[in-house]
Parts: sequence; structure tokens; C-alpha cells
Amino acid sequence: MKTWVIGGLGLVLAVAAAATQSVVLATAPGDANGVPLSLRHEAQAAMQRGVQWLLARQQADGHWSNPEFPALTGLPLWALARCGTTNQAAIARARAFLLTCVHTNGAIYREPAAPQRGGGLPNYNTAICLVALHALNDPRLTPLILRARAYVAGTQHLGDDEYRGGMGYDPANQRPYADLSNSSLAYEAMRLTQNVEDQRPAGEKRADLDWAAAAAFVTRIQNKAAGTHAAADPEAGGFGYRPGFSMAGTTTNAAGEIRLRSYGSMTYAGLLSLIYADVGRDDPRVQSALAWALKNWSLQENPGMGQQGLYYFYNVLAKALAAAGRAQLTTAAGTSLNWRVELIKRLVGQQKIEPATGQGYWVNAEGRWWEADPVLVTAYTLLALHVAAGGAP
Repeated sequence: MKTWVIGGLGLVLAVAAAATQSVVLATAPGDANGVPLSLRHEAQAAMQRGVQWLLARQQADGHWSNPEFPALTGLPLWALARCGTTNQAAIARARAFLLTCVHTNGAIYREPAAPQRGGGLPNYNTAICLVALHALNDPRLTPLILRARAYVAGTQHLGDDEYRGGMGYDPANQRPYADLSNSSLAYEAMRLTQNVEDQRPAGEKRADLDWAAAAAFVTRIQNKAAGTHAAADPEAGGFGYRPGFSMAGTTTNAAGEIRLRSYGSMTYAGLLSLIYADVGRDDPRVQSALAWALKNWSLQENPGMGQQGLYYFYNVLAKALAAAGRAQLTTAAGTSLNWRVELIKRLVGQQKIEPATGQGYWVNAEGRWWEADPVLVTAYTLLALHVAAGGAP
């Protein structure tokens, strides 16, 4: 079995048993991944402020934000587990809440109080909560994690159509559908938790995805070079949202062809998904995705979408570039940079610190895709900072 380790030794986070609200952070010596020690200290301080802010906003029953969507508890729990909080009482409350959302088929979600498109978003919620619970390293959760893996694997669409290999929000809606956002979360969940399959009872079928179908699905969403001047095609290598559709809309190229616009968050999600699907780093699909990212390099916005989805963008950018094994980058404009350094500086500078408590959080003034929720955005950012500083996702 392949072991997926993403990141380096720049940040080692330990979890102690004391039920306090402190964060245990220990750095490796030297200049890990090209990130100076002083900047890693800044990242750690920002993470500590963010952890304290999250802990102060957990509800009595263990959830954060909206209890109808367990992922909004799973993401903070995932961030706390990675960032090393020693507050085991908070961890226990979050874990207990998520256990109330577990279904007999392994899914982790809640039926919404009012009917809505996508129902309870079982794929989205299960994938995130699966990783969060696995990150706790609690052997008592192994049977639950194995059932959740089997559920996620069973939601992969394997019909004979353009969505084959992907995942959507709700497999029970009885219509062929899959998108890159849901799919990338599911692929990530299956890769990050795959070591638990070694503990599956003898004789029980192991849960996994059809990774060849996953790679083919992701490939169908990637923009290919088109037109007379294909080499200069500004959309080539980037990704939209699903086959035939991009949240960034369309554009018309020099040849008069209507093209789906590529955008940053889905391009990094596509890059990460290809790597998780065992597509080699030197494969043209991976290389063209990186080329698009370098042509459109920015941390001021989610390229192609402005401020929309900005913190999701930071989160997936960190994971994708760490997985690609690229620390030093050269943009299309010829600028050389270390993405870890630049991302840490950007995120530390964006943190909002409460004078009365010293706690810190992040929030997006552009609220699309739930990013007006500071809990969601703070969890995204803590995970991005952790990976940028050298930690595993």
C-alpha cells in the first residue's frame, strides 16, 4: 500500500492529555522547506490565536456554526487535531456531536429541517467528517471510519456518462451528476484515511475507489489547449467546476470559440485530485495545471473568481503544491518565489485579532460558499497554515 505523506518536518504538533486551552507547538531546527524559523514562529502564533478563537466558540453540545451540517464541525475538529490543541474536553464534545450524525450505512450527515437541493449533502459532510475523526487517532473510532470509507467509495458515480469517476452532493437524487469540488474532497478523504483498511476484519471487502475512473473524470474537466494559437491559450491547463460548466463562466478566444474559463480554486483541486489518483508529477495534465497556476499566480484573489471562495482557494493551494513537491516556483512573469513563505505571510497578515482576548480569526467579506462564516474560514486557514509550515494535511 502506498503511504501518502504530504509536507515536511517544519512543524511537529503534539497532543497532550490535559484539558486546557493551550497549544503545544514544537519546531524542527533549521530552515524547513525554505521557511525561515522566524516566519514559522509567526505562523505558530497565528495558529495558536486561531485555535483559541475556535475553542471559545464551540457550542455546549460540541458543534460549531450550524448543527445541520456536520462538516462545519468536522473542519474545526480537523484543524484542532492538526494544530495540536490539548483541550481534550473540546475534542470529546466535537467527537460526541459527530457521532450523533452517523447513519447505519456509514454516512455522516443530518437530514435538513427543510427540504433543499442536495438534501443533507451526505457526500460533502461525510468526506470532511471522515478525515476529522481519523485525525484523532482514536482506535475506538476504527469501525465507524471503515463504514464511512465504504459509504464514500459507494457514492462514486460509475455510470457510462461524462460524470463517471466523480462524486456529487447526494447520490440518492437519482440523476447522474458529479463535480470537482465534491470529488476532490472525497478523493482526499479516501487517500488520507486509507491506512485504516489494514484494520478491516478478515474476509470483509476493502473499500477503495476506481482511481482510473477518478483520473479520467478529473481529466474531462481540465481545459485543453484550443485554437490556432493553442500554446498561448489562457485557459489551457486550468479547471472548471464540472464537465461543460465553470463557475467562472465562459470566454471567447481569438478564433471565436466559446471556452470555459479556468479558475484558481478548482485548478488546484484538479491538480491535487490528479496526484491522489496516482497521475505522475511529470504527466502533461499535472504539468499543464501547474503552468496555468504559474501564469495566473496570485494570493490577492482566487484567480478567475476574485474574492469568492478565497479561503477555500488558500486551503487547496497549500495541499496541492505540497503534494506536487514544489516549494520554489517561477511565475510566468519570471518572478521566483517560495509559495510556503508567501502564503504564510499572506495568511498571518489577514488574521483579525480581538484586542480583548488576543484570539484571532479569519473571515471573507465576500460571503459566497459560506465564507461569511468565520468558523469555516478560520478552519480552512488553520489547515492551510499548518500545511504551508510543513505539516501533513
